Amino acid sequence: MKVYVVAVLLMIAGVGAYHNTLSVPLMFDDKPAILSNPTIRQLGTALSPPVDGSSVTGRPVVNLSFALNHGLSGEAVWSYHALNLLIHVSAGLALFGIMRRTLMRPVFSERVRTAALPLAGTMAMLWLVHPLQTESVTAIVQRTESLAGLFFLLTLYGFVRCRLSSASARWWAGGSLATCLLGMATKEIMVTAPLLVLLYDRTFWAGSFRQAWQVHWRYYLGLGCTWLLLGWLVFSAGGTRGAAAGLGLGVTPWTYVLTQCRALLLYLKLALWPHPLVFDYGTEVIRDPNAVWVQGVALLLLAGATLTALWRRPPLGFLGAWFFVILAPSSSVMPLVSQTIAEHRMYLPLAAVIALVVVAAYALLGRAAFGAALVVGLGLVLLTLERNLDYRSELALWTDTVAKVPDNARARINLAEMLIEAGRPAAALEQAAAAVRLRPNYAEAQTNLGIALAQLGRPADALGPCRRAVELRPDYARGRSNFGSVLAALGRWPEAIEQFEAALQLAPPTGDAIPIRGNLAKALLQTGRLPEAIAQFTTVLETAPGAVEMHYNLAVALGLSGRFDEAVAQFETVLRLQPGHARARGALEAAHAVRQQ
Repeated sequence: MKVYVVAVLLMIAGVGAYHNTLSVPLMFDDKPAILSNPTIRQLGTALSPPVDGSSVTGRPVVNLSFALNHGLSGEAVWSYHALNLLIHVSAGLALFGIMRRTLMRPVFSERVRTAALPLAGTMAMLWLVHPLQTESVTAIVQRTESLAGLFFLLTLYGFVRCRLSSASARWWAGGSLATCLLGMATKEIMVTAPLLVLLYDRTFWAGSFRQAWQVHWRYYLGLGCTWLLLGWLVFSAGGTRGAAAGLGLGVTPWTYVLTQCRALLLYLKLALWPHPLVFDYGTEVIRDPNAVWVQGVALLLLAGATLTALWRRPPLGFLGAWFFVILAPSSSVMPLVSQTIAEHRMYLPLAAVIALVVVAAYALLGRAAFGAALVVGLGLVLLTLERNLDYRSELALWTDTVAKVPDNARARINLAEMLIEAGRPAAALEQAAAAVRLRPNYAEAQTNLGIALAQLGRPADALGPCRRAVELRPDYARGRSNFGSVLAALGRWPEAIEQFEAALQLAPPTGDAIPIRGNLAKALLQTGRLPEAIAQFTTVLETAPGAVEMHYNLAVALGLSGRFDEAVAQFETVLRLQPGHARARGALEAAHAVRQQ
């Protein structure tokens, strides 16, 4: 009964720490994975995610989960966040189950085995509410990390239950293999799961790798076979996600290793003192070994201590291996990711740090450690709730990120974009100019600089940055669209049409394509290409029937084409949607006057 009480308390703690995330909007990587992802519109295509390098590429289980959310709530975010929270709480319960049964093994002292329940509950509680987990839970697309973490823990939990229950061992083993397979289709960090299950078996059950293999060789063969699915998914993705680290910064394995020396020590520091937390650390890399030699030495000592402990004090060594092995795919020598440092990578490794701290505190303080952990847990909940507030809007999140990492060009680019959308071009100009100084070869930075200048009534000044953006990235739809808008503002309509048409070819069929098509239609209207303009306005209104200006411009185009009855109907639609539209009312009165003559 006590076990169920602890489980309920863990669920309450998890929900309490993240209840203020249900309205966090879609942002950053959420948009290509959800808004621009046609495969989640129906379940029949959900297991074939787009091969575009987005966060769902090569991850069909994650894509399927987004499809389920889309079917439930469309683009309303509440169901996405509710499922993220359910995944996180479930992972916490799985961690609790693993820890409780592990701490009861004979490798631990009688004192630890007796306190296995409160120790496991304390570990799971601190892991659930720790603010370092916010990115994995609050950012919708980082479900890739938390869902893979859940499958990872369920794989290990199934193995533990298989070891404990001879009557249902086959069922537990089968469940473990199934969750491992699902994990391989969720995120690449699952590649380490078979290795850590084997190490867990050797550490807490079999006593040696040979004995572990002899007893469960069929099971381990099954785990190994799940790598085949992962290999196929990575191969079929065509290397589109993360093929060039740092957005083409020329990151080598050596510079990436140096950067990870800083990253790993930072992760450990944030696990013990979670401040400041940063959403995006940018793409900066460390090229000088002298800049991180202290961290490098510290990591070598920790790695050496882990290897030593694996043979002399296996439980302690297992915690070190858990930390290093899970982080190895993203934080070693393979520069295959666009973020050189990312807090969500600590989702599972954090459990090892917390377990070590809790056991050490219990060894020093006895049962007083549980009271101290409760106080710490309450503090962590408050920090998590506060951190979640930074996600209340993209503008707030990028403002916070720039304040903490001012040399992060990508953060300044995104902040400039949010300020542009908020109608604050002067502030956007400041951020865009700073981004251009940091990364002059970023097309996004040049585009935002051009947009801000155009919004400030300086289209001639905006022309250069917009042209530069298109030169840097000819396939950048937003860059071409904004270049077209600046050309239109300068009255260079044929050139504007050329850019709008190119942008329309590059943009996805939803989202940005609608305003691009609208701008193209207005440019065609200005140049007298009326049939084409009418066709474009009509297409826009099929998707956005409430777009007042599109109805008005269509009415104008129809009137100039001599289709007066249709024009009148469009003017009437404008007034129905916006009764105070003066131009439409004047045009409609003029049309009636012409009819009466």
